[in-house]
Amino acid sequence: MAVHGRIDFAVYNSGAIFWGKVSETTSKRFQLMNRVNAVGLYKFVDAVLPIFQRANAGRFVVVSPPIYSRFFRGKTAYAMGKVAMTVLTHGLAMDLAEIPNCGVAITSLWPATAVQSAVTEVKSVPEKFLRHASIFADAVVGICNEPAKKVNGLALIDEDYLREFRGVTDFSKYRLHPDVEPPRMMPKRFPSLTVDEQDDRGFTVGLNSKAAKL
Repeated sequence: MAVHGRIDFAVYNSGAIFWGKVSETTSKRFQLMNRVNAVGLYKFVDAVLPIFQRANAGRFVVVSPPIYSRFFRGKTAYAMGKVAMTVLTHGLAMDLAEIPNCGVAITSLWPATAVQSAVTEVKSVPEKFLRHASIFADAVVGICNEPAKKVNGLALIDEDYLREFRGVTDFSKYRLHPDVEPPRMMPKRFPSLTVDEQDDRGFTVGLNSKAAKL
């Protein structure tokens, strides 16, 4: 803000990761991941949201997955933090949707395949399993240029977003190995988290009549 006087887009890509069973994950490691992932995102949103609201414009992009049960297996502690990040996406989106003509939106985004990064280099992941990070960057730029209502509260996959929202049909340019299409690691479809009573507030507890239902 001091340099440019405004913030248009805010992307949170937290970097604490450890994949292991609960019995293999110490509470210290769990707390570290939660501080970086869930708590870090909340502080990030807490700092930037007032700026977006004053301008009635802005896009949050959160690097977290759609919520589905297979994601929990073998990495529960890590998944807890990432799922919490997606819950913040869905929850803040509900808050924003209640504001008339709101120009602020929040969206979660996750890769369909493994993407080249410092981690994949350290782990020596073969090229045939990877895409260039440019696919994720293209999806982020696209989301940030969508109308707020169109993407607010969505948890998207980079490939699916580019295909369904931007009309991309050829993903070969994103291959790290020019002759091999990396295998998709994400499900093709995700469960809906909405319920028939989605808009029913019923009996509430909170500071005002619009507080959440128990």
